[in-house]
Amino acid sequence: MKRFLMVGVLVCFGLYMFGCKNKDQAATEMQEPLSMETLSAVNVTTNQAPSEVKATDVKAVEAKVEVTAPAALEQKLEPLPPSGPYKPSVKEIQTALKNSNFYAGEVDGKLGPKTKAAIEEFQKANGLKVDGKVGPMTWQAMSKYVDVAAKEAVEKR
Repeated sequence: MKRFLMVGVLVCFGLYMFGCKNKDQAATEMQEPLSMETLSAVNVTTNQAPSEVKATDVKAVEAKVEVTAPAALEQKLEPLPPSGPYKPSVKEIQTALKNSNFYAGEVDGKLGPKTKAAIEEFQKANGLKVDGKVGPMTWQAMSKYVDVAAKEAVEKR
């Protein structure tokens, strides 16, 4: 019985070592460096294994790259849409308030007590929440008056 058990253990150990040797060999083969041609052919084609890539495939891929590369360079990049709501400057706010006859002060870009009072009056007159801050709803109503003076000047000519 001991001999039978010993033979079983030796067979298992032998199979284990033989299996590990094959795994190490396969891992070594997979770690071989690939050339740039092989990599580009593998990435561009339908993900063929490197052993399946032929020299003719590489030439075909290079031809495709040469044809498509200029078209890709000609594409114009469009700017990303702004993230979040638009935040107007204090000058834009004062201009809109002045054009809507809620602000009589100077357009100086400073958010002082006169500007705040004008914002509150504008909000009250337009049925908005009166908080003295120009949020998205207030700016939506106010932005109509930013270019009113410029439009009127053009119409008078």
